[in-house]
Amino acid sequence: MSNLTFKQSLLVLIAFLVLGANIASAQVQKLDQVVAVVDDDVVMASELQQRLNTIMANIKAQKVQAPPIEVLRRQVLEQLIIERLQLQMAARAGVTISDAELDQAIARVQQNAGASPEEFRKRLAADGISMKAFRQQIRQEMLLRRVEQGSVNRRIQITDQDIDDFLHSKEGEFWKSPQYELGHILIPVSSSAPTADVTKAREKAEQLVKQIRGGADFRRLAIANSAGQNALSGGDLGWRKTVELPTLFSDALEGLKVGDVTNPFRSDAGFHILKIHDERGSTEQVVEQTKVRHILIKTSAIVSDDDAYNKLIKLRQEILDGADFAKVARENSEDIGTMLKGGELGWSMPGQFVPEFTQEMNNTPVDQISMPFRSQFGWHILQVEGRRKQDMTEQYIRNQAANLLRNRRYEEELQNWRREIRDEAYVDIKLPELRDETEDAAKSEKN
Repeated sequence: MSNLTFKQSLLVLIAFLVLGANIASAQVQKLDQVVAVVDDDVVMASELQQRLNTIMANIKAQKVQAPPIEVLRRQVLEQLIIERLQLQMAARAGVTISDAELDQAIARVQQNAGASPEEFRKRLAADGISMKAFRQQIRQEMLLRRVEQGSVNRRIQITDQDIDDFLHSKEGEFWKSPQYELGHILIPVSSSAPTADVTKAREKAEQLVKQIRGGADFRRLAIANSAGQNALSGGDLGWRKTVELPTLFSDALEGLKVGDVTNPFRSDAGFHILKIHDERGSTEQVVEQTKVRHILIKTSAIVSDDDAYNKLIKLRQEILDGADFAKVARENSEDIGTMLKGGELGWSMPGQFVPEFTQEMNNTPVDQISMPFRSQFGWHILQVEGRRKQDMTEQYIRNQAANLLRNRRYEEELQNWRREIRDEAYVDIKLPELRDETEDAAKSEKN
């Protein structure tokens, strides 16, 4: 670690000067102090205590055993340090949360709480939290998540080979197998039974299938006729994945839909009839795709939200007045990946775009141009060129598998990334009791 930079020293000095100015009017209060310097910011003791109190209250509410207070205090301080680093990264990258995004997030919180805006304010007030403070808290949490997701997702690469290996594995076969709610009827006949008995059993099974296809209640017939172990419960086998079924059963179900009944098929136990009562987890996907192009204007230290919005309003009007969207995109869009193609994004896939973009795309009629809207990447306008329905079953399976693999790796990469930004940062913990052995060793080595 290096010595304090001038800016870091100034931050510490300001913190103490502000506190010192308040001593005369609040002499009975314990003097606040800096507990950690984190690059160009500081963590104060009061902030640490406030977060600690909140976490202790949560632990108490969950009725679980809390760790020793000194251990918990160090963990909370580490959490605050990482948050400081992430917020500084957000500031350097120009990441912001617009008021519209914040309003939408708060509306979702209120909806999940089952409260009207006024009721929600009253609940916050009862807990001693102002709406202004709550908005600031939600804005900060959104910033933290946005920085995390942007930084960590760039570290995760899922290749076609990764997807192939997963789909061909036993786990992958199980994962992509649909689940059926099945009914089962067994007409018993042994493998060594005389031909006449076999014929009689087959005819009975065929007659039952005819009745079921004619509208008879499967469960009633199962109770009256089946020799299966689930007969008295209407032959219900419950929910089963095809990979969990005997091969004889899964082969008989191939190509059938909900409500269909198999033809009778034989095993050593007799003749079986299966009905698909319901299905879930099906991978068959016919999706509506949208062909879209867009223009992106990014915000920065010199380009405000208003600047970006107003520029797009002007570009939109030029296109409405007859300018070619693709030409305008090539000359103005800041999306490096699409600008040379006139902003062309091609035919969309479900989940391909961030929610804000998807919502605006879905709400824009074909051949129309949206009003400017904001996403985490900046400000956009888009043009919908067409819509179609497409059988994307295979691609859907691969996309879902890629998401599953990415989510598995996300938590591990998130911890690695947090460790890296922590190790690369200047962090000076002021109170010895809040340092762990690693911190002390690092300071000793530096000194």
